[in-house]
Amino acid sequence: MTTTEAPYIHPTASADEGAQIGAGTKVWHLSYVRSGAKVGRDCNLGRNVYVDPGAVVGDRCKIQNNVSVYVGVTLEDEVFVGPSAVFTNDLNPRAAKEDWTVTPTLVRRGATIGGGVTVVCGVEIGEYAFVAAGAVVTKDVEAYRLVVGNPARPVAWVNRDGDVVSRASERPEDGVLKA
Repeated sequence: MTTTEAPYIHPTASADEGAQIGAGTKVWHLSYVRSGAKVGRDCNLGRNVYVDPGAVVGDRCKIQNNVSVYVGVTLEDEVFVGPSAVFTNDLNPRAAKEDWTVTPTLVRRGATIGGGVTVVCGVEIGEYAFVAAGAVVTKDVEAYRLVVGNPARPVAWVNRDGDVVSRASERPEDGVLKA
């Protein structure tokens, strides 16, 4: 379902001129969307969400409280990001380093990033993958995979609803995953 209503920006939130925010999106308390950021349609950005210039948030995403989406991070459509999840964008951060390189991160359509997850930059999280709360993602996550722990490791396969459908190491048939 897509709305045509203008985005809602809470009175305590900020959206810079030049920020692109899609119709029907809600930006809640103390959040900040910077100029050059792109946020799609019908999204929900919880309290204290920060979207950096150059960051991309697709349509129908839900970003819970206390999440920062930095330049180099792309969330495709229908991504869920749990409270206090962390995205990084620099593999060699230093406070006084002037020439640093953005290392991109891509979260594919329908993926879930649980609360308190840390995503180290340079990874791709596959379609409908599920990263369990508290995990630390240091490597790519396959589509429809459930990963847990520090470092995140695969433990199961999930369907589009996030239900575990197999604990085998081999990928189930698409009919099982996409049901």
